[in-house]
Amino acid sequence: MIASVSGRVAAVSPDGAVVEVGGIGLAVQCTPGTIARLQVGEAARLATSLVVREDSLTLYGFADDDERQLFELLQTANGVGPRLAQAVLAIHPPREVRRAVSMADVKALMQVPGIGKKGAERLILELRDRLGSTSTDTSLDAPVPAGLPSVTPVAPWRDQLTSALVGLGWSGKEAESAVTQLAPVADEQIAATGSVEVAVLLRRALQQLGRS
Repeated sequence: MIASVSGRVAAVSPDGAVVEVGGIGLAVQCTPGTIARLQVGEAARLATSLVVREDSLTLYGFADDDERQLFELLQTANGVGPRLAQAVLAIHPPREVRRAVSMADVKALMQVPGIGKKGAERLILELRDRLGSTSTDTSLDAPVPAGLPSVTPVAPWRDQLTSALVGLGWSGKEAESAVTQLAPVADEQIAATGSVEVAVLLRRALQQLGRS
């Protein structure tokens, strides 16, 4: 099994990247969220999972080992192959997948293309005892100590999204314009969940740029 690859990013596309390892370019299938973190010409490390079929060898890449582990665990459920498992992670980060399964949130799982109500219920039934619970870390909810000014957090999603679009061939001006248009969407995500789904924003940006 190829557990990870490290090397220079030679190319990125809407569904994957090419990473040069020892003079060989490895094609790696990635979710939009992972692609958004990659920049052509820079070094990167991807946790990977090799899927072997009779007629193909497909390498799937992930931002970290936890995402890779969840990708493989999702495939232990009936009817879930690598493409559907990757689709789940393209829509939801690992923490949200675990939350949806542990809380039996059928609607959240149905947001994934290819998963209907019965499929979501089957995932919950089969994986509830195997995915583990969501983190109970509440450090982000701690009050600001007296006397210290509140800090306005930087929006890293802007840099990630801009880099991803430029890496896919759009100009810096086009990328910045798309990012600006999607700022209200990001604000809505933050208000609803406390975080930004870069993968969702990347898909929206590609749709906007495609129409223009």
